Amino acid sequence: MWWTASWISPKPMTARCRLSTPPLFAPPAGCDGKKGDRDHCLRRSRGGLTTKIHALVDAKSRPIKLMLTAGQKSDVASAEDVITDLPEGAMLLAEKGYDASALRTAMTEQKALANIPPNANRKDPICFSPFLYKARYLIDRFFNKANQFRRIATRYDKLDENYLAAVKLVAIRIWLRNNESTS
Repeated sequence: MWWTASWISPKPMTARCRLSTPPLFAPPAGCDGKKGDRDHCLRRSRGGLTTKIHALVDAKSRPIKLMLTAGQKSDVASAEDVITDLPEGAMLLAEKGYDASALRTAMTEQKALANIPPNANRKDPICFSPFLYKARYLIDRFFNKANQFRRIATRYDKLDENYLAAVKLVAIRIWLRNNESTS
């Protein structure tokens, strides 16, 4: 004997999932609400759901390379992917979260310089110039310009591709704004 019932999921179901099922059986295949094992660069931390934008900017605070990671992922884990496009002899100014010996060796392999303030728990002393570090305001200027756009500041997009596309559109606008004529 078959009973008519609908399987109730905590997530909204599509119309194809609302069908008669026998009691005490598993729901039909494909109706478990899972959309795949994709990483959306969206993770929970103490502040809620967060995403980090890693940016490489030039001397005019125009973005060169953009990358997304989940909020709880460390900065150093994705730093080597960001610095692959650095030209020879370039200077990398980064915050303390990027202080790692592996990143510094990767920078010397690329024949670029790193001016990163040392962590308090660093055993070996490193070369750091507070005077050069003052130019780090350029990256802050980029993020201040990007946060003027509500879609970037609040991240309404669930998919990381959509959010990264929006960040890249903002980056294009910053480039165009920098190159527009004022006469």
